[in-house]
Amino acid sequence: MDGNGRWARKQNQNRTQGHLEGLKTAKRIVKAASDMGIAYLTLYAFSTENWKRAAEEVGFIMGLVKRYLIEEMDFYRQNGIRIRHAGDFPGLPEDIGQEIQKALEDTKDFTGLQVILALNYGGRDEICRAVRRMAREPKFSGEAAAVTEDLISQYLDNPDIPDPDLIIRTAGELRTSNFLLWEAAYSEYYISDILWPDWTEEDLRLAISDFQKRERRFGGVIK
Repeated sequence: MDGNGRWARKQNQNRTQGHLEGLKTAKRIVKAASDMGIAYLTLYAFSTENWKRAAEEVGFIMGLVKRYLIEEMDFYRQNGIRIRHAGDFPGLPEDIGQEIQKALEDTKDFTGLQVILALNYGGRDEICRAVRRMAREPKFSGEAAAVTEDLISQYLDNPDIPDPDLIIRTAGELRTSNFLLWEAAYSEYYISDILWPDWTEEDLRLAISDFQKRERRFGGVIK
């Protein structure tokens, strides 16, 4: 969800205001995705590298996440939205972890859109944690041949969630930014020059319409 800081600069405001507007956009896009019948939506809210930012900015972002989780329960319930998490959970501040855990528990039976909050998330970190989980399994000791792509996938943060069909980059960014590196092997990318706080339901529709026109070969050939 790129462009919060640039949006704030254009408005002659602090970066924190950009993150606040970005949060409002996230809710708008979650609602639009839910109305469209999308099954899964991952929001890259905070990466493992974002801790390098100024302490004030990091604290503000974490406060927004906590506020969103606490204040939006009625929104989740009305729209049947289930909250999930991806990322290094133990590495989160204790109060944020508690609120995430509560949201996971309170929405676990909701059957609508599943929103995965990628918070303290990094694609390489996820793969490392998956390998460490596997390494703790006695049955794999010395059995390198037993390690397959399907097996590794079972140890990722959310093994029951399918690989993403479409990854959207806002604000004209062209990098993968350490996002879902394993899962995104054959994802389609859509690049939008629009800053995240300015994104609307129509922008989401345009991205999906563009995706629907593509031929997905997954390394094969379309006959």
